[in-house]
Amino acid sequence: MMDGDSTTGAPRTAGMMLRSAREAQGLTLSDVAQRTRIPLRHLEAVEDGKFQALPSITYAMGFGRAYARAVGVDETEVARALRAELAANYQRPEPLQDLEPIDMRRGPSPSVVIVAAAIAILLLLGVGLYFGTSLFRRDEPVTAPAATVAGDLGMLPPSPTPAGAGAAPASAPVPAGGGQVTLAATGTTWVRIFDDTGTLVNKEMKEGDRYDVPMTAKNPQIRTGRPDLLTVTVNGSNVPSLGTGERPVTVAISAEALRNRGSATPTPTPSPAG
Repeated sequence: MMDGDSTTGAPRTAGMMLRSAREAQGLTLSDVAQRTRIPLRHLEAVEDGKFQALPSITYAMGFGRAYARAVGVDETEVARALRAELAANYQRPEPLQDLEPIDMRRGPSPSVVIVAAAIAILLLLGVGLYFGTSLFRRDEPVTAPAATVAGDLGMLPPSPTPAGAGAAPASAPVPAGGGQVTLAATGTTWVRIFDDTGTLVNKEMKEGDRYDVPMTAKNPQIRTGRPDLLTVTVNGSNVPSLGTGERPVTVAISAEALRNRGSATPTPTPSPAG
């Protein structure tokens, strides 16, 4: 692969490398979006070098790597080019400033102050009349406390039952997932973890990174290009590897699914055309 543009001699950007590989295979950006599950607008931003349109530098790197794998470009070379471009060009937009200065001396209008004062005076008068006179209250007979009556009759009220003495304590709910699933990275790999409600994690995990799959997740699954760089445990016990790393996989990672995997192989992701 050439290090510069064939006409100008300028270094090729990551977007140029990716676009050339895509067009050489007769693919559209929509085809790449279907393969990588990355929004089309983000792929366009990577190709055009408009990194301010992406959420962060981490997302830009992850999208570029995924794009490279989808079209068969050297992932390391694309990542190197992206790092150089991001270091030189990536800037977050400045926050919008309030165009109208706040007048700290501005207060409520005089009419509002008068109405509020009148309401406060009426409330104070009402409270004083209620508690100071019997004008708004009916005299009610004083009732002796139940404990006093029971004592006069020689009876004592039943003592409260201590917690745990007679009643069985409420048991903690058992998680639906059947155990805590933990992913630990032994190398750098991009992962997308999702369930029936949507995406839970979409990021690049580096060596030493850990992620605990929420026990409340509904049918959690993982999509990764290097399953061999992930160690998976259920309640601290290792389970078989999610894949060999020869191709991207999409695998269910609920505790029940991991226990039942046995010798089943993960679902491979279709390899890029060409």
